[in-house]
Amino acid sequence: DGPGGQGAPPHVHVLPLPDGYRGSFKYGESGIGGKYARAAVKVLKKLGTQKKGVSAFLAESIPGCAGQVVLPPDYLKEVYALVRQAGGVCIADEVQTGFGRVGSHYWAFQTQDVVPDIVTMGKPMGNGHPVAAVVTTPEIAASFDTGMEYFNTFGGNPVSCAIAREVMAVIEAEELQAHARRQGERLDEALRDMQSRHPIMGDVRGLGLFRGVELVLDRATLAPAREQAVYIVERLREKGILLSIDGPLQNVLKIKPPLAISATDIDSYVSSLEDVLQEDFIRVTVPG
Repeated sequence: DGPGGQGAPPHVHVLPLPDGYRGSFKYGESGIGGKYARAAVKVLKKLGTQKKGVSAFLAESIPGCAGQVVLPPDYLKEVYALVRQAGGVCIADEVQTGFGRVGSHYWAFQTQDVVPDIVTMGKPMGNGHPVAAVVTTPEIAASFDTGMEYFNTFGGNPVSCAIAREVMAVIEAEELQAHARRQGERLDEALRDMQSRHPIMGDVRGLGLFRGVELVLDRATLAPAREQAVYIVERLREKGILLSIDGPLQNVLKIKPPLAISATDIDSYVSSLEDVLQEDFIRVTVPG
């Protein structure tokens, strides 16, 4: 659905993003996770009337490309139950959120109190070195043993495996999960302080060192501040700080620093962002 995309193919059904800031149900509403989960009920009923089954439900444990949206409580628990009841399997994408990044847990799906049937993980596993992995149950793994040969040029190469093992050892030895929690709290506190003074910062969200700031032109209408997001990212790049933009409206600052980031680096980023938010382009284009 993003720029240049052609949308989902007919056999893929996209559920509404469980976004408590911009979605149909808002932060603070009672049972918000269950309300968003009911969209899955509608899709499953539609498939049932068409005499079609469901193969799998796939979701990032914290939708990153969707704008760093933290799923409401019980959302995955309810959707997983519905999908499994319909005969499907549940896949958690932990490429961006795994390996302690969320601080409170090693895997972001644990914050939803669920156990997926399949977990996918990628480049953070090798600290940028090309390696990825799929973790699943013995039963699902055995189902691929059909007699057809599986071949992958890079599958299981020892160099990548050695690097991934060492990365995970360092995460444990240097307690980077706890570090991500502490530095994430420091970053969150600073961002929320800025939010109180800068109307363009409509929503601040995330867990650990996986944070997002949604920029809006008006907090009442939630009109997206897309041009301002691009401006901020470019200005920060000139200051030596690399961020990216995400979200369906391309107006969310995506903050995903290395797990080993220091408090000094956090403070430097916050100071630089504060300076950019004071610049004329931001102050003139966003009333407040």
